[in-house]
Amino acid sequence: MTTTLITGGTVVSATGRAAADVLIDGETIVAVLQPGSELLGTDIAASVDRVIDATDRYVIPGGIDAHTHMQMPFGGTDASDTFETGTRAAAWGGTTTIIDFAIQNQGGDVFEGLGKWHDLAAGNCAIDYGFHQIIGGVDDAALAAMPKLIDEGISSFKLFMAYPGVFYSDDAQILKAMQVSRETGLLTMMHAENGPVIDALAAQLVDQGKTDPFYHGIARAWQMEEEATHRAIMLANLTGAPLYVVHVSAKQAVEQLAWARDKGQNVFGETCPQYLYLSLEEQLGATSEEWGAFEGAKWVCSTPLRSREDGHQDYMWQALRTNDLQMVSTDHCPFCMKDQKELGRGDFRKIPNGIGSVEHRMDLMYQGVVTGRLSLERWVELTSTTPARMFGLYGRKGVIQPGADGDVVIYDPSGHTSIGVDKTHHMNMDHSAWEGYEIDGHVDTVLSRGKVVVDGGVYVGTKGDGRFVKRGLSQYLT
Repeated sequence: MTTTLITGGTVVSATGRAAADVLIDGETIVAVLQPGSELLGTDIAASVDRVIDATDRYVIPGGIDAHTHMQMPFGGTDASDTFETGTRAAAWGGTTTIIDFAIQNQGGDVFEGLGKWHDLAAGNCAIDYGFHQIIGGVDDAALAAMPKLIDEGISSFKLFMAYPGVFYSDDAQILKAMQVSRETGLLTMMHAENGPVIDALAAQLVDQGKTDPFYHGIARAWQMEEEATHRAIMLANLTGAPLYVVHVSAKQAVEQLAWARDKGQNVFGETCPQYLYLSLEEQLGATSEEWGAFEGAKWVCSTPLRSREDGHQDYMWQALRTNDLQMVSTDHCPFCMKDQKELGRGDFRKIPNGIGSVEHRMDLMYQGVVTGRLSLERWVELTSTTPARMFGLYGRKGVIQPGADGDVVIYDPSGHTSIGVDKTHHMNMDHSAWEGYEIDGHVDTVLSRGKVVVDGGVYVGTKGDGRFVKRGLSQYLT
């Protein structure tokens, strides 16, 4: 086994920071020591296989992106990142664990869907991975299968209040699934948008000739996110189930979450970088010489980008500071413009929904530290520690302490990262949703279970470095 000493850096956790050295034996952190400590000998550096100098750098637990969709079928095509390309890009950006979504479609078998995703991921991932289970057809067989997911290391499932005819669950189905959640401790994850109303609005817009990507954001009005979020909260309240609302984008939806949390309900929410930085006006309404008004298709995702004029972005940052939102994931579901997004030319309803961000989440959130929107500790909490706690990985992931996996990122606050297709871009896409963004920091070195996979900004890992990780029940519930 290889022994590694990370020395000279500042170890940052969700609760503080301190100068410390980190000793990794094989795949596991075995000691966090004060600089100069002789507890393990007078010259530890001479006794290990590798010494990494982290002077003037932050040493943080590897990022956990708890919401990705590698190779997901959607809108007549598949997400363009495979588990190989997507996890490699994640490693470049300082993420050492993803939690992707296995899919059960309507009429399908839950465990057949799970098995398919295991087949897609096994032996292909650059970093560790787990699964949530999408329950796309809440029927008696699915309800009976759900408790057995826990034995498979899958402690959360996702329902959709959107996409009628694809993944949509009605209120009665949601009620029944949440009853299983209450009985078992499985965490209910919810895509909270009123799908039937959105579909009606979208059809009306297309009938009026309003077919550009901009109208994707108009059809998916914030009222329909607020309404669905409230409805999910009330169903969770009725059943006693814990609820985690994914990709929250509207400030009114956050207000619903805060209302429920203030009453003591086990309700949580995540947002994504796109809802902190991007907007309806600037991105969905963008034009270009190449694509014209279809340029906005690059940023078509659901929930949609919201109006900057209405202040949604600033509200999301505020909610992260006040813990009305607990996490930042990406909802990474990339599609190329050529042959994929352009399926929706002339009808925004046919544009595959998704943005690629798995490579840039840690950097984009660190920029929030630079601008004073977040503390350094909150950065680590949002991107690593809380995801580990929320989804049953804490102790092994999300923290630098003895017994934890050697998932460590060395981050240089004096470095710089320029994002763009010809700059920092390793996702399998023909464009970047983050073209031109500049980050006042840089991922220098990434270790996954003690193995260096990124060194000096160069990927040195291999296909198959990542393993499936079984998760326990959520450690975040009260």
